[in-house]
Parts: sequence; structure tokens; C-alpha cells
Amino acid sequence: MRRSLVVVTLAAWVALAPAAARAQNLAPGFTHVPKDATVVIMPVDVELFSISAGGIPEPRADWTEAALGHFRRAAQAHNEKLGLRTVQLSEAAADELAEVNALHAAVASAIALHHFGYPKLPTKDGKLDWSLGDAVQPLRKATGARFAFFSWVRDSYASAERKAAMIGLALLGVGIAGGQQVGYVSLVDLETGRVVWFNRLARASGDLREAGPATETVDALLQGFPVAR
Repeated sequence: MRRSLVVVTLAAWVALAPAAARAQNLAPGFTHVPKDATVVIMPVDVELFSISAGGIPEPRADWTEAALGHFRRAAQAHNEKLGLRTVQLSEAAADELAEVNALHAAVASAIALHHFGYPKLPTKDGKLDWSLGDAVQPLRKATGARFAFFSWVRDSYASAERKAAMIGLALLGVGIAGGQQVGYVSLVDLETGRVVWFNRLARASGDLREAGPATETVDALLQGFPVAR
């Protein structure tokens, strides 16, 4: 009897865990994107780095250019699977609205720290309660979209010299870090500026330099996205 109760309890916990995780990613009262709503896809804010032997991140423009293309294509394919109606910003509009992307990066960093990490903000009461405010109104007027999808990714990889240093120091019992992949994605309601869905990625794996691994990264970031219905 006791064993059966334990099995039932564990089964219930496994069933509820994904739902709890999804709730953490959603703003209160928000459940899905309306089928007829248009989502504007903001320019991907991505940059790739090589980590030197001394641990200094060095920007790699060639890697970043490749990653940008891989990320865009993977995200577009994913959005089509989700049944989203999307529009892309023109280059001119993207330049004019660059400050909105920069604001998202700052807000996303705060969400990752205070909503998913520590310290928690007592005023938020554990809820996804963040906004870009009126700063998104020009974006709404320029596109007519109801929502905006933002993405921010920083990816770094250990250079050959860094890998050699890691191996040498490991033999001495000293561990040093290699590269890491950090990403944030947000869905923002352009009527209110509220962040209605958010997800983040922070890991020592992943690779945006190649199409296949880049698709895996996008899939991981968009896991649990509130599909249109």
C-alpha cells in the first residue's frame, strides 16, 4: 500500500513538474498567442566569441555572421510549425528601433537574474511581471503587430590555446572554464509592453556556428512557447 502511494505521488509530481515550469515562463493570465494575432520578429541580437588562453573573450565576426543566418532560418522554421503569423522588420525600421532591442536585452538580463535566479524581488511575488513599457509603441505603429518576438544570444568557444591551458591546469588539479552559451527569448505584448512569455538558456554546450547544432539551440530556447490557437 505504501509503495503504491509512493508510485502514485511520484507520477503526479512528474506530471505536474512540466506544467509548473511552463507557468514560470508565462505572465499571469496569459496562456497562448491568439490564432489571428501577428508577431513581429525582431532582429536577432547575437554575438560569438573565442576564449583566449588567458580567458579573454575575443569577438569573431565570421562566426557571428554564420550564427545569425543559422538562427534566423531555424527560428523561422520553428515559428511556421507553431502556426504563427509573422512579419519581419525592414532594415530601415530595424535601425530606427534599435533602442527597443537594447532595452529588451537589459530587461531580459534582469528577468534571468531575479525571476529564474537570485536574488528574487519580493515585489514580483514570484510572478513573471516585467514590461518594456511605452518604448514598444513605435514598434506597434510601424508594424501593426500585436506581439513582438525578441532574442538575445551570446556564445563562446575555447580556443586551441585555451583548451591546452584547461588540460594542463586540470593535471594540476585546477579547473578553468571553457566557452558557454547564454540566451534569452521573449514574447512581448505590444499593446501593453508586458513580457508575456520568457525563456532562457545557460549552459556549457551548444554551437551556433553550424546549422544542425544551431537548430538544437533554437529548439531549446523555444521549448514551451505558447502556441497559437
